[in-house]
Amino acid sequence: MIDLQGAELDDVIAAEKKQVAFEYHNEAWADGISDGIEAEILAETAISTALTELVRLHGEAEVLEFVKELQQRVEFGEFRAIELLQ
Repeated sequence: MIDLQGAELDDVIAAEKKQVAFEYHNEAWADGISDGIEAEILAETAISTALTELVRLHGEAEVLEFVKELQQRVEFGEFRAIELLQ
């Protein structure tokens, strides 16, 4: 029998951890910008650090699949900046 309540709780905990991680990254990003580091440099180093850790944890083959999925997400516009109409 599957423990749905436990699985749901795990999903909630994971979502909360992602939100906190997002906040940490935003704070570090803002600090870097305040210190005069260009956004492009921050972005490239963040991606490099993330990929290095993912390869360490999951291996190159799995990370290559993840990168392919990222390519599709970029092509579908998932990461486009939201433009507000004025």
